[in-house]
Amino acid sequence: MHPLRLQMQQDMKLRGLSARTQETYINAVAVLARHYKCPPDRLTIEQLQRFLLQMLDRKMSWSYCNQSICAFRFFYGVTLKRGAFALSIPHGRPPQRRPEILSRGEVMRLLEAPKRLDHQLLLRTTYAAGLRVSEVAALKWSDIDSSRMTLRIEQGKGARDRYTVLSAGLLAHLREYWRAVRPRSVWMFASSRADRPIIVDTAQRAYYQAKKKTGISKKGGIHALRHAFATHLLEAGIDVHTIQQFMGHAWLSTTQRYLHLTQSHLKGSAAALDLLRLE
Repeated sequence: MHPLRLQMQQDMKLRGLSARTQETYINAVAVLARHYKCPPDRLTIEQLQRFLLQMLDRKMSWSYCNQSICAFRFFYGVTLKRGAFALSIPHGRPPQRRPEILSRGEVMRLLEAPKRLDHQLLLRTTYAAGLRVSEVAALKWSDIDSSRMTLRIEQGKGARDRYTVLSAGLLAHLREYWRAVRPRSVWMFASSRADRPIIVDTAQRAYYQAKKKTGISKKGGIHALRHAFATHLLEAGIDVHTIQQFMGHAWLSTTQRYLHLTQSHLKGSAAALDLLRLE
């Protein structure tokens, strides 16, 4: 392994960056080096700025550009200790788009579409607990606390642990699956090797296959189930602070964006937290 790459990985580990972020940053710097066919520590600020301009000219997504910029900031500012060099790079602004929210009926069709029981359960868990795809892929059976009706999310976004809701409907599906399959892996959704969790791409494919089967044309990947979770809870009358805790949002303003996506009239429900029973 190249010494620069090793040093950058060590720097990221020391600062608690997630494995996924580490991989993203390493790949971004590698793309930069391949573009110029030159070690990245030998590049000038002018070369780096030209590279960023080319990314914009190629109409790369704002998220990809910002991830690359963050990677360059880290590499040049932390690993190479050139603070001024890295800090001169501006961030892009995301376009103001609102996600297309799945209706309850559409969600139920999606959850019932997969033939495989584990894919059905994966989609149900993602929706009923409002999880990110990386979080649902990393779930263990030991994360279930049926006495407190919670699911433990270990080292979610921002390297934070949290608890989210475990509804009676989801618990019933989990128990039914356990009785039918008797899984031997510690992972709730294991890979074919059983000693590892499934990869994120597998979860995404399960969602896209279900969407294709049901004929739902709304845009978005499996994260659409998380959007639906927050929006449907708001429509059921759950307060935004509670939803913020379930979602693991650091800022209330992030959760409040869903207020603009709800139907005009909120309706209370005795089973508001049990989305799987809100037909």
